[in-house]
Amino acid sequence: MSLLGGRETEAVHAPGGQRILILGGGYVGLYTALRLKRKLHRGEAHVTVVDPRSYMTYQPFLPEAAAGSLEPRHVVVSLRRELRGMEVINGRVSAVSHGDRTVAVTPEVGDPVSLRYDHVVVALGSVARTLPVPGLKEFGIGFKQVEEAIALRNHVLDRLDVAASVDDPALRARALTFVFVGGGYAGTEAIAELEDMARAATSFHEGLSAHDLRFLLVEASGRILPEVREEMGVYTVEQLRSRGIDVRLETRLESCVDGEVVLSDGTTLSADTLVWTAGVKANPVLRDTDLPLDDRGRLRCTPTLQAVTDDGVLAGVWGAGDCAAVPDLTGPPGAMCSPSAQHAVRQARLLGDNLVAALRGAEPAEYRHRHVGSVASLGLHRGVADVYGVKVKGFPAWFMHRTYHMSRMPTFNRKVRIVLDWTLALFFRRELVALGRLQNPRAEFRSAAQDAPPPEDDRRG
Repeated sequence: MSLLGGRETEAVHAPGGQRILILGGGYVGLYTALRLKRKLHRGEAHVTVVDPRSYMTYQPFLPEAAAGSLEPRHVVVSLRRELRGMEVINGRVSAVSHGDRTVAVTPEVGDPVSLRYDHVVVALGSVARTLPVPGLKEFGIGFKQVEEAIALRNHVLDRLDVAASVDDPALRARALTFVFVGGGYAGTEAIAELEDMARAATSFHEGLSAHDLRFLLVEASGRILPEVREEMGVYTVEQLRSRGIDVRLETRLESCVDGEVVLSDGTTLSADTLVWTAGVKANPVLRDTDLPLDDRGRLRCTPTLQAVTDDGVLAGVWGAGDCAAVPDLTGPPGAMCSPSAQHAVRQARLLGDNLVAALRGAEPAEYRHRHVGSVASLGLHRGVADVYGVKVKGFPAWFMHRTYHMSRMPTFNRKVRIVLDWTLALFFRRELVALGRLQNPRAEFRSAAQDAPPPEDDRRG
C-alpha cells in the first residue's frame, strides 16, 4: 500500500506494459496523451489521465466565449472522447510521493485512491495568482475556466437588465460599472470583448446607452500586454481609451469589500463586477510532493523535460507547461520558458516523444523553440499582433488572432464547430440573452416546495 493513504489501485494494462500517469488534462496533459496514443504500440504502456474536469479548456478563446462570439461548449475538448483506449480519472491530485511512485487522488465522490506509476507527467498547470486584497475572495470573479467565462457573461448581461429596471441613479451606476484587474492577455482581451458585447446589448434596453457603461482596467505596472513590444502596448491603451474604457496604469486594487472598490490612486467607486486576471502561479498542490521545485513553486526540469535535482535527473518524472521551470535554450543564459500556450503545446508534443524514447531505451531530445510572437483580440474586427518582428494592427491582427488560435485548437471536430460559429456570426447578431439563473437552477423549485401546503391527514382513527 502507498504511504499516501486511501485504497490502492493496480494498473489494468497488458502484462509487461508500464504505467504512465498524466497529472492534469489541460494543454500539456491532453497533447501529451494524444502524442502517446499515436506513437505507442499496443500493450506497450497503460496511460492514465487525472483531472478534476472531464474536458480540456482552450483558454485563448474564453474572451470570445464570454462575449457570445463562440459557443462555450466549442472551446472545450472532451478527454474521454479524444482519449479512447486510455484511462481518464476525474479527481484532484492531493499528493505525490515519488519515493514509492504513488499519487494520491481525491475523486468528487468516494474515498481517495492511491495510483502507482512507472512514469509520471506533471501537467498540473497554474491557478490564479491572488493577493490579500480585502474583499477579493468574496467579491472577485476569476477568468481561467469556461465556467467562469459563462458566469461572467451571464452576470454582465444580468447587470444590464438590473440597470434598465431601477430608477435609483446610484444602483444604476453600480450595476453598469465593470472593473478588471490585470492588463495581461487575459484581462485585456476579456475587457475588450465584454465591453464590445455590453455596448451592443444596450441597444435592446430601453433607456440605456453605451455612454452609461463604465469599464475600468487596472494595471499595477506602467504598461499592458507585456508580451508584445512597448509600442504595441501603447497602441492598445489608445484603442481601449478611444472606446471609453478607463485604463489606469501604475495603479493597484487596495480593497473591494462589498463592491466598494478602492484604488491606490485614491479613486473609490461602487461596482457589482470585479474580474481578477492579475497573473498566474504554479498549482500549489506541488508543495505536497517530494519533487524538486524552484523558488516559484514550479517543477525543476531539464531541457529534455525531465525533473532534475541537485544530484541529477530524477528518473520517471516529467514536466511541462505553466507548472514547470523549463530552460529556454533560445534565450539568454538562465532564461526560462514563459507560461504560454505556445510553449505548453510544443513542450507536450516533445514530452510525448521523449516518453516513448525512454520506454524504448533511446535518448530524449531537448526542447528548443523560438517564440514566434503574440496576437491579441480587442473585440470584433480589432486586434494587435507582433509576429516575427512584424507589427500588425486592426482587422488584419484580429484575423491573424482567430486564424492562429483556430489552427491550435485540438481536434478537427472543434475546429469545424468554431469556424461554423464565426460563419453564422456573419449573418446573425450574437446572442445577448442572460441565463444567470443557471447558477442556481433549483431556487424556484425550492421556493415552490416551501410554500406548498402540508398533505391532508386522511388517516382514520
